[in-house]
Amino acid sequence: MFDAVSWLVFLTFFAIFVFIGFAAVVWRRGNLGHINEWALAGRRLGTWLMFFLVGADLYTAYTFIAIPSSVFAKGAIYFYAVPYVTLTFGIAMLAMPRIWSISHKKGYLTASDFIRDRHQSRSLGVIVAVTGIVALLPYIALQIVGMQAVLTAMFSQTSTGLAPSSLSDIALLIAFVILAAFTYVSGLRGATLTAVLKDAIVFITVIAVIVVVATAGDFSKAFTAKAAFATLPTKFENAYLSLFVMSALALYLYPHAINGVQSATGVKPLRRSTALLPLYGIGLAGLALFGVIVYALPSALAYVHTFPTSTQGTQVVPGVILFTLPDWLAGLAFLGIFIGGLVPAAIMAMSQATLLARNVIGEATKLKPETELRIAKYGSILFKFLALGFVFVVPATYAVQLQLFGGVLILQILPSLFFGLFRYRLGKYSLIAGLVAGVSYGLYLMEYANNFTSWTTTLYVASQPFGYLYIGLTALLTNIVIVVVGSLIENRLVHRAPTPAATAPPSPSQD
Repeated sequence: MFDAVSWLVFLTFFAIFVFIGFAAVVWRRGNLGHINEWALAGRRLGTWLMFFLVGADLYTAYTFIAIPSSVFAKGAIYFYAVPYVTLTFGIAMLAMPRIWSISHKKGYLTASDFIRDRHQSRSLGVIVAVTGIVALLPYIALQIVGMQAVLTAMFSQTSTGLAPSSLSDIALLIAFVILAAFTYVSGLRGATLTAVLKDAIVFITVIAVIVVVATAGDFSKAFTAKAAFATLPTKFENAYLSLFVMSALALYLYPHAINGVQSATGVKPLRRSTALLPLYGIGLAGLALFGVIVYALPSALAYVHTFPTSTQGTQVVPGVILFTLPDWLAGLAFLGIFIGGLVPAAIMAMSQATLLARNVIGEATKLKPETELRIAKYGSILFKFLALGFVFVVPATYAVQLQLFGGVLILQILPSLFFGLFRYRLGKYSLIAGLVAGVSYGLYLMEYANNFTSWTTTLYVASQPFGYLYIGLTALLTNIVIVVVGSLIENRLVHRAPTPAATAPPSPSQD
């Protein structure tokens, strides 16, 4: 149960979290009047700090709440999150050191900086920046859903005379104000140091619950109670495959992941930290199992069923924690999940704000460094609260769809970024057309697959023999076909141009 001891532990460690967030401003002190220092911590993060920072990008409310919730509601298909983690770090090992090297040499801060110069197109850079900003809004909203779930669980166990939902909303608002304050002051330094505390608490929680459940023999009870969850229905095999492959490709396309990479001190620390990151996959697998474990815990399952159907899934992890761990450890675990939403939300909002200042407004008008930073700081506050709107689009139990919808959008910059790393001769107009077509088709399929109502799935039924597929795959394939065919046509037209001057690559200003 969540009692006075639980509250004491939660509030004590939250106070430590806030202190670290503000105190980080003096850690490895740099000129925080420059956006490079504020958004990338001056590129001073070594192997272990990179490990914890990128781990914070992975261990979000997506891991704590959304995946267990989806397993609880739909079963084995949502275990796709486990193999995707392994694959995504292999992709990162191939692509991210190259991005870091090019960015360090040319002074890039964002993926849009790289894309703008690589493809000689200001318009493409702006469109990619806007796509990244919008794709992160539902991802931040997912963090809010996770934090709401924890606060609701805490207040539902506390007698105050007020509705738990009202109290959780007030507490969430206070937490976001605190987060916005130390993000404004400390930038990525604050997010990095608080990520160390967050990840340590999460590892303790996962290990404790798994040990308790394994000792009690509840794994066998869980899969006996939900035998169907032990296997993947044949009709979802292609959906499972497309979900884990596309999710693996998407993770390092997100602006906050690129910002994390850019903050490394060098290629070697980046490679070493990436090689260590699959360790997080072990914890992710354990958390996904919570969606099954709850069926073997009558008290936890009864607790979950006290909530409306639309939010039951979000209470799976809080319920398992409440009824398996001692009160003091429950307080610590709840804090881990709560700040597990706060820290990624801060990192995501900073990356959005950097794109806004540098690659959207900065392309429209020349900004002084101090003005660019001021816009980024205020933007990071704005984006945190804009994301609240997405919370009302998707029923809470299906909150994973927020992240998967963001994936549909962010996958569309893959040709511009990943293909651009290894091939120059992609037509800029084809890249723009492919991105716009991929986003548009993805949005249409989202509406179509959900019968033009609330979004509860990102899968749609393709023609035989494919069956169910992740919408992000189809949208990306549409994008790639347009880019490849269009680039062949563009390049042929360039080669047929009558004068040598016409074959020279245009400068961004000509776009």
